[in-house]
Formats: sequence, structure tokens, C-alpha cells
Amino acid sequence: MNRNDAQWVLDFELQGVERDEALAKAARIFDGWGLVMPAGEVLTPHFGLGDFYTIGEIEYWIVNDRVNQYCGKFLFMFENQRCPLHHHDIKDETFFIVKGDVSMTAGGETWTMAQGDTFKMKPGVDHTFMAVGAPALVLEVSLPSIERDNSFADKRIGNQGVI
Repeated sequence: MNRNDAQWVLDFELQGVERDEALAKAARIFDGWGLVMPAGEVLTPHFGLGDFYTIGEIEYWIVNDRVNQYCGKFLFMFENQRCPLHHHDIKDETFFIVKGDVSMTAGGETWTMAQGDTFKMKPGVDHTFMAVGAPALVLEVSLPSIERDNSFADKRIGNQGVI
């Protein structure tokens, strides 16, 4: 079943006190940066691996408009936290580094992106990214996030449609 909101990722998210603590920790960092995150959907995917501070992120969704075909969200990672290696079959996305340094790997190449850098990710390209040396905030502008549009290299995650 396809849903327009982010509810389809709940099986892969932090819950309860652990979620509250991660969001509070991130909020303190945003306060230090002088930033306010959007009031929309907030996701805390751990990708089913149970090690959120190594493999995970916090997503602050601005919009995921399937009718008009656009999505915008902030991706926050604590220091050395990584989004797992994956690709999208449909979603075309552009990343803009708002804060911090991000180690980006795409198509087998790795480089560091700094505040103000952008990178356009085409569908089908394997990619992963990690906050390096400090927390990082990335703005993702893309086609909508939809269920079953992700293929993860780590088969423990599967293709569950998270993020």
C-alpha cells in the first residue's frame, strides 16, 4: 500500500524514550547553530539495524507532494552517523550541505562535501553519506519519497521503502 505521508517508515524508526532523547540532542545542536527545523513530519530511521548513532539519521520533512512531484527535507546526522548504502529506482535528488562536513560516496567514488556544496544524485546510483568530525545538516530536494523505491546494499535492511 502506498501512503502519501511518512507513516510507512515507522517500523524502522526509534520509538519512545530513545527517540525523545535523540530529538532533544539534535534540538540542542540546532539551538547552537541558531536554526529552527520545520514543524512537519520528523522521522528517526535506524533502518532496522538497531544502531541508530552509527547507521541512522533524523529527517525533518518539509513537503512530500506526490501530485506536484516534489519533496524537500532536512537530513540531520550526528558525528560519524551514516545513511546506509542504497539507491533509488525513481527518485532523483539534490543534496545541499547546510552545516558540517559530509563524506559522500556515489557510484564508487568518495569525497568530502562542505557547507554550501551541492550534489545531484541520479536514480540508480548507489550512494551513502556520513557526517565527518561533527554533526551535519543536509537539505534534500527531490522527487517524492515513495514506498519501495529503495534498494539497500545491506540485505538485513531489505527494500522496505524507508526514506
